[in-house]
Amino acid sequence: MDSGNRGPMPGLSPEAAARFGEGSALVLARWTALQMAVQNGWGGRESRQKADKLASAVLSWFSNDKAPLYIDDLENLLDENMVLSFNTEIEDGSVEEVAEQLMIMHEDCLQGNFELIDQLIVVNENEGENSDEDGSEMMVDEPEPKDVAMNEPKQPKQTPDEEGVGEVLI
Repeated sequence: MDSGNRGPMPGLSPEAAARFGEGSALVLARWTALQMAVQNGWGGRESRQKADKLASAVLSWFSNDKAPLYIDDLENLLDENMVLSFNTEIEDGSVEEVAEQLMIMHEDCLQGNFELIDQLIVVNENEGENSDEDGSEMMVDEPEPKDVAMNEPKQPKQTPDEEGVGEVLI
């Protein structure tokens, strides 16, 4: 996704705007619903471009200096883009989570605090190191066979009770 600055962001220094662009791209890249939509082509052949367009729309939304920023409006932007671009209604609460992360990140950037973005970068790098080079699915080793008797019938065990009558225990 293109995380470049799309113009001045009100209240953000050029560095903060660039870092916010980077952070917002990371948040969207970690959004499972969006990534599933792209990977499975729910937006058709242009699924990747539609995801990039969503990232640009998010940055543009934050660049709007004429109106205050309300989280409900950001949630609507994300939700409408998923419905219109990918024919996907998200009902798992992730739209709200992504919107909240973006709002918090924007507020942090306004204050010159880039800790959340730095954490996302570290997590992203760590996940990149742990993934396969060719991007294939993770291989899971078969469990080692153990020396366990397989379904051997249990021999009934007789134990006499107090009266000397044998009970059969299985």
